[in-house]
Amino acid sequence: MFPDLAKWIGAFVILGGGIAGFYYWSDESLLLRVVGLLVLSAVALFVAVQTEKGRTAWEFVRESHTEVRKVVWPTRKETVQTTLIVIAMVGLVAIILWLLDGLLAWLVKLMLGTGV
Repeated sequence: MFPDLAKWIGAFVILGGGIAGFYYWSDESLLLRVVGLLVLSAVALFVAVQTEKGRTAWEFVRESHTEVRKVVWPTRKETVQTTLIVIAMVGLVAIILWLLDGLLAWLVKLMLGTGV
């Protein structure tokens, strides 16, 4: 428990130091500051992965990557056709709701005697 807590605190201190340094040396080259922040972020990530929860999270990321590779992605043609169908249905439902709104507004005006 305590070693993991110390590692988490260390990771956050490293990351916080990187962010503080990024702004502290604002007169330096942006490229150098970004590279420094990325390096310290990688070090903080490495320290965090050494904890029990970090290893569990890293394992989850690896398994997720494996599952994403198993997905059968649609072809461009299927994607375009599906997108057009969705757009057409949204338009159709919008027209139906617009007509229903107009009908209900007309009925309310008729019942209140304010419309023709």
